[in-house]
Amino acid sequence: MFKKLLLITFMVITFISAVLVISLNYHINQPLTIKQNEFITIKKGMSVNSFSRDIVEREWTKTRFWLRSYVKLKPQLSSLKSGTYLVTAGMSPLDLLTLLVKGKEYQFKVTFIEGTTFNQWLALLSSQPYLTKTLANKSKSQIAGLLAISAKNPEGWFFPETYAYTAGESDFSILKRAHRNMVDKLNLLWQERDSTLPYDNAYQALIMASIIEKESGKVEEQSLISSVFVNRLHKKMRLQTDPTIIYGLGKRYKGDIKRAHKYEKTAYNTYRINGLPPTPIAMPGGSALLAAMQPVSSSYLYFVGKGDGFHHFSENLKEHNRAVNKYQRKK
Repeated sequence: MFKKLLLITFMVITFISAVLVISLNYHINQPLTIKQNEFITIKKGMSVNSFSRDIVEREWTKTRFWLRSYVKLKPQLSSLKSGTYLVTAGMSPLDLLTLLVKGKEYQFKVTFIEGTTFNQWLALLSSQPYLTKTLANKSKSQIAGLLAISAKNPEGWFFPETYAYTAGESDFSILKRAHRNMVDKLNLLWQERDSTLPYDNAYQALIMASIIEKESGKVEEQSLISSVFVNRLHKKMRLQTDPTIIYGLGKRYKGDIKRAHKYEKTAYNTYRINGLPPTPIAMPGGSALLAAMQPVSSSYLYFVGKGDGFHHFSENLKEHNRAVNKYQRKK
């Protein structure tokens, strides 16, 4: 009789346990009650108890019971890694818990466009969410010093592309990565440059690349634009490129280059100075860097915009003036 009672008790306990396990697996895999993607930040040392309380307070789930009970059965899921995570609609408590244990933090992204300036980069970095801001009170020369850039103006020394970061990373760390990226690309292309280029060093090539970038975003004609500037440098002609005037004007530029601007002698006005300006005028991309290092061979000395994003190239001033009359003065 006792053995029979013991067997029945065992069977009942087994049945109840099975029901609990089934219920536990059912509830732990039910979608959280969120309708749109949200972020959650796990602080260092945060326990499952605190985490489960947090998601109840957020009304992502009604009770802590199932989550806490599941972790007791699966203690390997109790080690939550700190960071900021993206919780997507349809995600279950188990999905979220697994994400936190694996430490797959959300990768935020910031994209820098070719031809943008250092000031624009700083403004974009200051607007990024979850990024620790450390540059607000630093001057350009201070930032250059932190990166061991010899020029006081670090313009041009950062490679434009998309950079990923996790919450809490500093704005300076992104600049550091972008600078290392530019240095690597510049050094590699400098080793493979055309041996006849009129540059004394890689920095001058970087300056030229920035001018090419600002003159045209059309990759297919950047090497031709490069050839015009290279030809002018070889002939000791001034570059006479409008983007350098604009950069030299700084905040005084209001969207239109006046006649007086071309006669104003600034360090960047290539209508008034010989050779290259003292620094780059923007961040050049890979195609502009390549064009500066390996221009096509041509006899062109002039070019003018045709109004469609492309340019007309000329070998002499007479032909250039005709092109200006055709494409510019008719407007």
